[in-house]
Amino acid sequence: MAPNVPGSRLSFAFKLVAKSAFRPATGAQRKPVLVDPAELGVTFIGHASFLLQLGGLNFIIDPVFAYWLVLIHRLRKPGVRIKDLPPIDAVLLTHAHMDHLNFPSLRKIIRHTRKLNGKPPIAVVPDRVEDLVQPLGFSEVRTLDSWQSTEIGGVEITMTPAQHWGTRVFRDSYRRFGGYVLRHGPHSVYHAGDTGYFPGFSEIRRRLAPQTALLPVGAYSPDSFRYVHMDPNDAVRAFLDLGAQRLIPMHYGTFMLSEEPIDEPLRRLAASAAAAGITPAVEVLAEGESSVISQKEDLLHLA
Repeated sequence: MAPNVPGSRLSFAFKLVAKSAFRPATGAQRKPVLVDPAELGVTFIGHASFLLQLGGLNFIIDPVFAYWLVLIHRLRKPGVRIKDLPPIDAVLLTHAHMDHLNFPSLRKIIRHTRKLNGKPPIAVVPDRVEDLVQPLGFSEVRTLDSWQSTEIGGVEITMTPAQHWGTRVFRDSYRRFGGYVLRHGPHSVYHAGDTGYFPGFSEIRRRLAPQTALLPVGAYSPDSFRYVHMDPNDAVRAFLDLGAQRLIPMHYGTFMLSEEPIDEPLRRLAASAAAAGITPAVEVLAEGESSVISQKEDLLHLA
């Protein structure tokens, strides 16, 4: 969501509300494809929410299943219902903004997982965000800051830097924020969280070399938003800096958070990718759609 918009912040918010409040949510919902432990499964739920299956474990990142963010109405249905999720081993949250950290969704995931296997998931959060999620009932809350790592069931999780901000309300600018790289065997996947384009992508490549990059492409208008959000051309530049093999776009089409037309980001991404010669590397997932990446694919890319 947008940082301080001078003077006209209230009128800007009302414009966004008016554009979305009376539009019904569209889209299909489906059960996620469940993958073999040797495979990487990436299921797009919508906005910045993904189910990742890696090393035989189930991770969910920035799960938002809510249809309302205060006054902002969801325009696309979550592609997966919570009741159709497998038991979640860990929930990863990139920052405290309401379109990434949603209390009702987290409570439902905890209840769903406890019902399936008797144990709630672990939460992994940026430093100084733990107080928001500790009361919810996770089995454990782990905090990370940039370049710190933790391990869950053989999967290494490293927090990466981002160019954004982490405030939940107006007076808690101390909260940290970032993205995550998850690695297991030949597989590595990077979820950038919210970020503007910045030199850190090259450092992420040097340190962690992710093969799959989940990159935000929306919420970039007016142009001042691009300090903390990427437009499609920025996302292509980030992808090239990362040296990754596949780009899966996110953070578009679900909530009206900025002024660009809701269908513009994917059109601009296609044009930017074509201009950069990376069209075959771009994989656009519909809500609820899964990409299954074999061990052989990522071993070939690493060779």
